[in-house]
Amino acid sequence: MMPTRDPNGLTNPTKKFQRRKEDFVCEHCGTEVKGTGYTNHCTKCLWSKHVDVNPGDRAALEICGGMMRPVKVEGNSSVKGVEGYMIVHVCEKCGHERRNRVEKNDDFDAVIALAKAAALAEAQKTN
Repeated sequence: MMPTRDPNGLTNPTKKFQRRKEDFVCEHCGTEVKGTGYTNHCTKCLWSKHVDVNPGDRAALEICGGMMRPVKVEGNSSVKGVEGYMIVHVCEKCGHERRNRVEKNDDFDAVIALAKAAALAEAQKTN
């Protein structure tokens, strides 16, 4: 497969998902997070870290490694063929945007607070 580049210039050597079951300590709030192999953000504060170009490849860790701010919640039916709600993260270092599924062990109050804050910010833009 021929390598491609994403909008931030990061090489995508493969589109293949690489499952990695890893526990981590959130660099934003300090919560110890138990990984499932699909975990890509803190279950308490919803922040993520820009470590992958494609899920599990860790190709962006050395190139960027920035913290990814949760900026809004999308969906309820299907977002790009994925059913359920998605958290949109934006890297504070390079601006890369990624959508990640809301998982059952995420703090639902944090998800609701994010959705409300994003809706309020959007309403203020239009006024």
